Amino acid sequence: MLELVHVTKYYGKNLAVNDVSFAVPDGTVGVLLGPNGAGKSTIIKSIAGLLKFKGGIGIQGIDSRDARAKRIFAYVPEMPAMYQSLSVAEHMEFIRRAYKLTITDQEVQEILERFELWDKKEKLGDELSKGMMQKVSICCALLIRPRVMLLDEPMVGLDPKAIKELKEVVLELKNHGTTVLISTHMLEMVQELWDMVFVMDKGKMIASYNQSETEGKNLDELFFQVTEHREETMNKEMEFVGDTDTTRQTNPSDKGE
Repeated sequence: MLELVHVTKYYGKNLAVNDVSFAVPDGTVGVLLGPNGAGKSTIIKSIAGLLKFKGGIGIQGIDSRDARAKRIFAYVPEMPAMYQSLSVAEHMEFIRRAYKLTITDQEVQEILERFELWDKKEKLGDELSKGMMQKVSICCALLIRPRVMLLDEPMVGLDPKAIKELKEVVLELKNHGTTVLISTHMLEMVQELWDMVFVMDKGKMIASYNQSETEGKNLDELFFQVTEHREETMNKEMEFVGDTDTTRQTNPSDKGE
């Protein structure tokens, strides 16, 4: 399970994430949505341990900052970073040693073959395209056999076959009881994957849905339903405030008449 409890993050005096709480149970695929500036990236980086924050984040009931949590957690960033002088195979070996994994050479080969990287295993990090780096990042994450996996815009830059493979991997992880959280704006890419969806705007969690309770609505409908309604409500509130200010300015009683 992945659980966020009252997570709040300031950048200086600017409030980026405001008291956000949600949970994604074992064997569940959650999707984090929101327009630009909603706070998604801050949430993702907080879960991944890249930012300091107030509140709590739990990985299988363990504080996310604890080394025990990091050993069962995998993160695939939107912009993968690779060691320029290490080959694809060496990146896999680095992860295997860093996490003291018992995974076999054959299993490593099978993961690389699945994402069409076995024949590129000797290529160095600075020789790879963005899409290939993304696939290496996914393969490294799978090596860990995580209990919780975080994917940030994982399908950007991937070719159609790799996207299909990644979707199958996500469903396999789900069936094995792994918690998966995907942050994306490519709603159509996760339509057949999601169990829960969390919608953020302006640093707040404004809606959450469980697929079993949405009467067959797709992600597009759910997302635009809540964000457009919120925008209309805010516009009406601004109009009301403007009308009130105008009334106050023209009211004779305010002028002492």
